[in-house]
Amino acid sequence: MSGQGNSQESKARPGQRRMAQWTRDYARLPGTPDEYIGSDGAPCAAWTRFFDAFAALSPGDIERRFASADRHLREAGVTYRAPGETADRLWPLSHLPLIIDEADWQQLTTGIAQRAQLFEMILRDLYGEARLVSEGAVPAAAIAGSNEYLRAVCGVKPPGGRHLHFYAADVGRGPDGRWWVLNDRTQAPSGAGYALENRLVLSRAFSNLYKSMNVERVAPFFEAFRDSLRASADRDEPRIGLLTPGAFSETYFEHATLARYLGFLLVEGDDLAVSGDRIHIRTVAGLKRLDVLLRRVDSNFLDPLELDASSHLGVPGLIDVLRKDGVVVANMPGSGVLEARALLGFLPSLCRRLLGETLIMPHIATWWCGQKSAREEVLSRLEDFVIEGAYGRAVPGFAGHAPVLAGELPPAERDRLRQAITDRGIDYVGQELVRLSTTPVWEQGRITPRPFVLRVFAAATPQGWTILPGGFCRIAEQADARAVSMGDGARSADVWVVSDKAVASATLLPGADTVRIRRIAGVVPSRAADNLFWLGRYLERAEATLRLIRALGTSTRDPAKGASTALHSVERIQRILVTWGATSQATRTNPARVIAEALQSEEKFGSALSLVRSVQRTASSLRERLSPDAWQIITEMVERLALQVDDDDSIVSAAELTLQELASLAGLAQENMNRAAGWRFLDMGRRAERAINTARFARQFAYDEAGEDDLDVLLTLVDCQITYRSRYLVGPALAPVRDLAVLDPYNPRSVAFQVSALNDHIAALPSLKEHGLIERPQRLAVALQATLTTAEAATLDVKALFALEQDLLNLADAIGLHYFPHGPNASRPEKLTGLA
Repeated sequence: MSGQGNSQESKARPGQRRMAQWTRDYARLPGTPDEYIGSDGAPCAAWTRFFDAFAALSPGDIERRFASADRHLREAGVTYRAPGETADRLWPLSHLPLIIDEADWQQLTTGIAQRAQLFEMILRDLYGEARLVSEGAVPAAAIAGSNEYLRAVCGVKPPGGRHLHFYAADVGRGPDGRWWVLNDRTQAPSGAGYALENRLVLSRAFSNLYKSMNVERVAPFFEAFRDSLRASADRDEPRIGLLTPGAFSETYFEHATLARYLGFLLVEGDDLAVSGDRIHIRTVAGLKRLDVLLRRVDSNFLDPLELDASSHLGVPGLIDVLRKDGVVVANMPGSGVLEARALLGFLPSLCRRLLGETLIMPHIATWWCGQKSAREEVLSRLEDFVIEGAYGRAVPGFAGHAPVLAGELPPAERDRLRQAITDRGIDYVGQELVRLSTTPVWEQGRITPRPFVLRVFAAATPQGWTILPGGFCRIAEQADARAVSMGDGARSADVWVVSDKAVASATLLPGADTVRIRRIAGVVPSRAADNLFWLGRYLERAEATLRLIRALGTSTRDPAKGASTALHSVERIQRILVTWGATSQATRTNPARVIAEALQSEEKFGSALSLVRSVQRTASSLRERLSPDAWQIITEMVERLALQVDDDDSIVSAAELTLQELASLAGLAQENMNRAAGWRFLDMGRRAERAINTARFARQFAYDEAGEDDLDVLLTLVDCQITYRSRYLVGPALAPVRDLAVLDPYNPRSVAFQVSALNDHIAALPSLKEHGLIERPQRLAVALQATLTTAEAATLDVKALFALEQDLLNLADAIGLHYFPHGPNASRPEKLTGLA
């Protein structure tokens, strides 16, 4: 026993020594005291528990776990966009969590819940009786100066009974240990979806450590929020949508994550239409009623008829539907008025007036320059203040969205700021300069303090406000920071609220005895169906291009293919690649250049790289409908083709590996996707594109004078070499090859097989007219199937194949025009029954 104890002790010593060294180094760095080192200079108990377990890991194990977390973020495509940027960035996750003990967290949540309730009551008054303004509790200018105060919703009683369903506050801890509110988020608070993803990644990377720390689970918060939105609707099984600005939004990934996790429909403004007194979703089966709308679009863009007329993000007529109690919107339009910093100085008195309580959580000391006394105070000590816009992120008259530190401005700029405040003080606030506390981050093998801001989320429920245990933490790169934005080189961190006792596991899945069994296909918005159709087409187009590249690469390397007929086939392959926009021009002397350009060109829209990026771009609009496995395959394809290779063998190898990944993606769709309309449109896109490409290949390589080499290329391109050889004991012959590639209904690569599948899909989709007549896509598909069924291979000359190709293109266009209409025709279906 003695020997065993000594062995365990010796194993623990390296970790203990590392922890002691980290702590000594950390304590000597600027920025402390902080979350780890308390005001007494001693490490906090919760952090000590964490680092004791963390230091027991070997350096190699730590790095492997960090690499695993980074790999998950990359493969899952966790991204964001910084303000003003058009390209996605990989999500920057700190490898260490922010840790808050249970007692400290309880104090924070009490203050957040009080603040949320206060804001609900303020909104109820501002858009109702407006007594706060009429009785002088709040200056009218402090409200009316904000463009988020919407007169269009004044007097409108919010459907569902409340203005504020979801609230967030950015908080920071000052060096004295107190939590301070930096900003309030009442418009459409973002970050909860990223907090969810942070938890998923870090709890996987450090699963044992996560369990041993007794971290409070986040699932009960999201469950309570989802149930609250359901209860706010006026029917038992409401349809809830999450309104997003679209795939170009800075936080679109979060919107898709929340929609998938909560089971909501992810919709854009164009997906919605007003009919009667209700909001409806445009689906491939007609209009379907929407009961609750969780918005991620700013209020002014919600209705171009009554708000910002230039908006393309909202729903014309939405405000009128709200007046008629036709839809619950969370949060109500106009709630963003409370984000104005001009109101901060009035909150303590409003809290006493409306709640009869003292405001628990203080905010940064703020002077609104719209009042004479406050303006004079700011101007008298201008160098001591941080100047911010009273109603927005930007400081009027100064570039960018950052606050202005008056003391750091050149004299001329400081004078200009002083004059601007004197002329129009209503637009400015002065705030006390607050230095943020710090939290440990991992840098170069040791812990380092960095400033942080914590966003805490609150959701309204019938039982009161519930707080997300944890939140969204942003950590600055610079050692001294006051406010942190994800566009300023910041990183994010998971937030662990830890308890001394065991924490029960939680899930959003309901109990088995409370679930009603349902077998319905669900709603597919027309936009989602359109994207699924084109996702299928891009996938198949990429596969066809890669097959051409592989065939070209193989033929140029094979010495047995040196005859003029083989050279003729090579030229035909190159001409197709030129026609498809994959390469600039065909060449006999340097086919390797053609292969490399067709595979990896950044400029050519038809290159394999451009096509898989089109796949990725289209798939990004369907994040809530794609599995993590599917997204991982798409990410790997893009990364492989973006990695430049020079030699012929590597190029052909890259093409072959990408073809294998495309096959894997097709397998996921066939085996894992529910056989609803979404799967049908994805498969219809693949079938239509495959039929078009196969007809084109047949026209190029099965022409009347085609030789064995040409026919052999065709069999390779349509992946029918094995089938042909098992049927025929002779070399490639024109009629049998034409029959196999075009007319054989049993060959899954033939044109006839694709048309038959398209017929089946179209027949299974709902009719959009009630006249009972066959609709155009089905009419074209039936006619094509009849032509292919009765055709003979001997009659399939180039002219007939060209006509077939044109008919297939017309069918694909007809599907798009029929099921994915845009503009005023989008609500044209007469029949409202079907898939939903």
